[in-house]
Amino acid sequence: MTDAEFDLLDELYFVQHFSYLKESLGWEDSLLLDTLDSLYSHGMIKCLVAPDDERFDQVNINLEGKNLYFLATKKGLMAHNAL
Repeated sequence: MTDAEFDLLDELYFVQHFSYLKESLGWEDSLLLDTLDSLYSHGMIKCLVAPDDERFDQVNINLEGKNLYFLATKKGLMAHNAL
């Protein structure tokens, strides 16, 4: 897990919108989207269209990520806590 992935997972113990993550971490869109995409592809986060409305289809983070909410999965939390 990269430092960026670790830092991002720190923010995803609770559902957070892309705009919150961008403001909280102070990252450029490209870094945030790439890191979200990496975590998503490894099953460490899930995507939501609203705080209680999870997406179950395949999500293209680079195209849709700015409009989504994110939350760490059990796998992501366990990986984060193992370090």
